[in-house]
Amino acid sequence: MELPLKIVKEVEEYIKNNKIDKKRAEKIWERVREAYSNAVYDPEEPIGVVTAQSLSEPATQMTMRTYHFAGTAGIQVTLGLPRLIEIFDAKKEPETPSMTIYLKKDYQTKEKAMRIAEDIKEIKLKDLVISTTIDLINMTITCKLDMNKLRRYNIKPEELAKKIKLKNLEITTKEDRLIAVSTKEDVINLHKLKFRMLESHIKGVKGVTHVILSKNEKGEWVITTLGSNLKKVFDIEGVDATRTYTNNIFEVYEVLGIEAARNVIIREAMKTIEEQGLGVDVRYVSLLADLMTVTGKIRGIGRYGIAGNKDSVLARAAFEETKKHIINASVKGAKDPLKGPIENIILNQVIPLGTGAFKLVGRIGKKGK
Repeated sequence: MELPLKIVKEVEEYIKNNKIDKKRAEKIWERVREAYSNAVYDPEEPIGVVTAQSLSEPATQMTMRTYHFAGTAGIQVTLGLPRLIEIFDAKKEPETPSMTIYLKKDYQTKEKAMRIAEDIKEIKLKDLVISTTIDLINMTITCKLDMNKLRRYNIKPEELAKKIKLKNLEITTKEDRLIAVSTKEDVINLHKLKFRMLESHIKGVKGVTHVILSKNEKGEWVITTLGSNLKKVFDIEGVDATRTYTNNIFEVYEVLGIEAARNVIIREAMKTIEEQGLGVDVRYVSLLADLMTVTGKIRGIGRYGIAGNKDSVLARAAFEETKKHIINASVKGAKDPLKGPIENIILNQVIPLGTGAFKLVGRIGKKGK
């Protein structure tokens, strides 16, 4: 039986740290495999119920109720119950998307790492402007540019006019000033154009607002970001695409596929649970991640995801929107196969799990034989 990667790593680390010889190591591996095989559930065991109980209590009733942020390399990332809700409800955009970007061996110097970090951070026009003035008579917006920052980011003033692409706005540059003239004589529209102009993307990776450069425990230079754009980061020279990671599950799904997204669901959920000091077996989280991704797409747990798409009418009705499901089933003449525990409990029948999964037929012998 193949052991999970987490267990393999822990055993390997234990053998290495204690300098155990090959013969003893083989016996340790045998004991670990035996213990793991004994922990695997049996056919017809109500593993769904056990998983639900094992996840719901730690996740909702214990320390997870606190809403807070935890610092990671100086960047605030949402953890605790809010993060678990994001993961299991399959929220498209996390509240604080973040990337951990690893660099290739040839780029493991501070100068090269800083250059890559500067290439990644998104630069907007507002980052290059000292002050902004609106002339309501001539319908113009004048921005005074920070020439030191322009030189630092290697941007020429005349390039800005080409980078800012907005309708109803003609842009020119003159020395250290950027002048935008509105083609529409509308004061409200002018204020909107000013905001959109200052938010215009000039350089870097869109969505990455902050970057922190630091060394990890192995002495490698690692870039941590606030904001995520995995596809664009992979295209940057020097980035190790095999190890670079994002906490945005849907982004991983779009770039690397459903299997990678499943692994991120498990990793993010376990990290959040363990950060709270709680112990939940990884196999329960794996089972839930399998259920969320089994169709090839990421589905949340709620009424518009797994719970709302069950085959059983009664199981759907027992979760939420009871009247809607019963009426729809009546109109369509739907049938319920009664294969799950929920619908059989509702009808006061034996559930098809455990001893209720079998129908035994046999001859009862006569007394005395």
